[in-house]
Amino acid sequence: MRSFYPIAYIYLQAMRILVNTLFVIVAGLSSCIKNTNRLTREEVIGVIRCFDEGWQHKNLAVVDSVLAPSYVYFTQSGGVFSRTNLVQTAGSPAYSLKRMERMEYDVTFYENTAVVSTRWQGEGMYKGVYFNEDQRCSLTIIKTKDKVEILSEHCTPIRSSRILH
Repeated sequence: MRSFYPIAYIYLQAMRILVNTLFVIVAGLSSCIKNTNRLTREEVIGVIRCFDEGWQHKNLAVVDSVLAPSYVYFTQSGGVFSRTNLVQTAGSPAYSLKRMERMEYDVTFYENTAVVSTRWQGEGMYKGVYFNEDQRCSLTIIKTKDKVEILSEHCTPIRSSRILH
């Protein structure tokens, strides 16, 4: 009976090594498997369209729902507009859109982040001042925990005479 113990001990050690080896292999393979829940072009364009519809219809809840908690807007004059200020402006009676259109989507991906170039044209009033804008906008879109959100945006007026490029 005494000779059985060393064999059982060797068997248990071999099983422990086998289980540990399998664990390392499975863990290594799972880190190599592609994330099938990647941000898609359709999701990117969808969240931007939702954002624009929220602005058009002065729907603060919709605008708020598509912005990342740390969203920031870089203004044409070089300032920074916070998420809170942007949502308030979207619903403010001081801001109104007569017409608005976004086109020329160019989407570049890096993992679950997209940088999107668009052209935005709009006409309306802000604080009693009429505007008629034609802008190139850059938006950063992220996907975390299956939620697609706008992280930042910056729009620059398109001018007929180009300064640098």
